[in-house]
Amino acid sequence: MSIKRALTIAGSDIKGGAGLEADLKTFQERDVFGMTAITTIVVSRADLSHNVYTQPLSLIEEQIEGIVEVMGVDAMKTGMLYAEEIIELVAGKIKQHALPNVVIDPVMVCKGSDTLIAGGMVSAMRELLIPTATVVTPNLQEAATLTNKERIATLDDMKEAARQIYSFGPKYVLVKGGKLDNSDVAVDVLYDGKDFELLETERIDTPNTHGAGCTYSAAITAELAKGNSVPDAVKTAKAFITEAIRHSFSLGIGFGPTNHAAYRKYGQAK
Repeated sequence: MSIKRALTIAGSDIKGGAGLEADLKTFQERDVFGMTAITTIVVSRADLSHNVYTQPLSLIEEQIEGIVEVMGVDAMKTGMLYAEEIIELVAGKIKQHALPNVVIDPVMVCKGSDTLIAGGMVSAMRELLIPTATVVTPNLQEAATLTNKERIATLDDMKEAARQIYSFGPKYVLVKGGKLDNSDVAVDVLYDGKDFELLETERIDTPNTHGAGCTYSAAITAELAKGNSVPDAVKTAKAFITEAIRHSFSLGIGFGPTNHAAYRKYGQAK
């Protein structure tokens, strides 16, 4: 038996719906073996506030080195890195070990919060991390921040943001438009430096989308680990996250999680 290996370098979400917990659930559903290097621990409270606790750089580095030495990596993704020095470390490790099939999810905000990452972190993402990416997967808010725009409100805005982010050096850019204004569909834009491909699905009206971005990028990572092309990986991941959102549910206080088992249970049977 040969199983492909996927690494997530990301934060831990105590609620279990986002972060590395969402990544591992997605990896399992997509039949790859998941491994983690924990960068932060995010603690959610009843008032929907978040406290973020970063892990020591030496510990993050030791985790990555141990995974590379002992397990090997067929594909990897990043999630919440949260500090400039963590971004620099992770970018350096990707280059040092020539890690393959790199998915950069430029996580900048927790669900229900409007506090973006601060300081030099955006610059470090642009200049150090995104250039290592096979595909980078910003949502509208993240794409606006990366391109110094106030907001992205139209499909043309999404395409222009994709062009700008592509200039930072990734092989592909996927701008996710699930919250695009005045749209009846959830449209994402995939750009390879030459052509745009639009991925459209129905827009599902639910507040229970906690961890949707993590899950989407993890599904892409899993498909790349199995040897699929970026366009094919993104299409499968789009179907996976659509079903996960369609069958999401309320749990606890605040935004509920997506359903990581939904594509296996309901989607593929269609």
